[in-house]
Amino acid sequence: MLPAVLRPLRRWLPQLRYTGSEPRAWLKTVDLRSDTVSQPGAAMRAAMATARVGDDVYGEDPTVNELQRQAAELFGMEDALFVPSGTMGNLISVMCHCQERGAELIVGDQAHIHLYEQGGVAQIAGIHSRVVRNLPDGTFDLNEVESKIQQHFPDSHYPRTRVICLENTHNEAGGRVLPLSFLQEVRTLADQYKLPVHVDGARLMNAAVALGVKASEILRFCDSVSMCLSKGLGAPVGSLIGGRREFIDQAVRVRKVLGGGMRQAGVLAAAGLLSISNMVDRLQDDHRNAKKFAQGVQTFASSICNVGIDAVETNILMLAVNDPRISPEEFCDKMAEVTEDEMTVMGRGVRVLMNPVFGRTVRAVWHVDVSEEDTDLALQKLQYVMQKVHQK
Repeated sequence: MLPAVLRPLRRWLPQLRYTGSEPRAWLKTVDLRSDTVSQPGAAMRAAMATARVGDDVYGEDPTVNELQRQAAELFGMEDALFVPSGTMGNLISVMCHCQERGAELIVGDQAHIHLYEQGGVAQIAGIHSRVVRNLPDGTFDLNEVESKIQQHFPDSHYPRTRVICLENTHNEAGGRVLPLSFLQEVRTLADQYKLPVHVDGARLMNAAVALGVKASEILRFCDSVSMCLSKGLGAPVGSLIGGRREFIDQAVRVRKVLGGGMRQAGVLAAAGLLSISNMVDRLQDDHRNAKKFAQGVQTFASSICNVGIDAVETNILMLAVNDPRISPEEFCDKMAEVTEDEMTVMGRGVRVLMNPVFGRTVRAVWHVDVSEEDTDLALQKLQYVMQKVHQK
């Protein structure tokens, strides 16, 4: 009989018999669904518990103010603003650049802003998206971008192009890093048409670590940024917007009308301060572990799964399940389940959680709660699943 602490796991462990040993000795979960699933460690929780606070809507929370000061310095920008989420950060930024309804933004067809933010720029702000095709590395053809910039304003038939949006790193491209040379070309084009550039930098620090440069070196080509604290940087909640001082002044107003004004938010900002000071350098561990897993896929599973090693530049891995004997959903189910046979063969149970995303592709994301040892266990589980598929 399973002990009380494990009974909630029954639906995941239908064939597992409890042996009476310490549960942690034989059951391990490696959660690769997203870098948003990580939990704050003891130091971060302590910082949150002891944070100095005030009313941030009045601008009186000292911890929020310090986070915003340090973020502006990190970005190499005049000012910064703490907001509840990356989706809100992107929406605020676009609304500040597109201050009239019916304005138009140019964005990649695989961008998070376009695919995964509920069309908020249209739904809430009345802003039209003009999409360009993202290339496999997350960039796009700048000739296509130029062709989409509206040339006919103020002709009343057309919207007015107001901003070009980038994403760095690029989630749907598998965490690819936009080259600095590409950013320079975008900046040159934007300047030609007097357009601002906004970057969805949810994983900006992953890009900076991968390139071996400061975040400000990337952002010198951009007018605004939204960076997430609750992904690879390990905070429980929050994002930061960066830009010119007058841009941030306007962002404060938009944040308020969207319901993002928070009061004693220093308990959250304290985690963000720890994120940008202590959690950046360790991102290289996530990158290394993702690459290690990709190499393991090539070694142990290449007949069934395919991954482009060179495309694994940061902490995201896109895995193509190409064998007709198993669907991406079945692959994820097999990686997540623990059976009695696995216990016998491997000597322990390992649940590896991943998400099918599109077509026959599965996404896996490394973060602070997945160590090199966890990555090795995930590879052992992959070998076991591949053996079962071949037997089938």
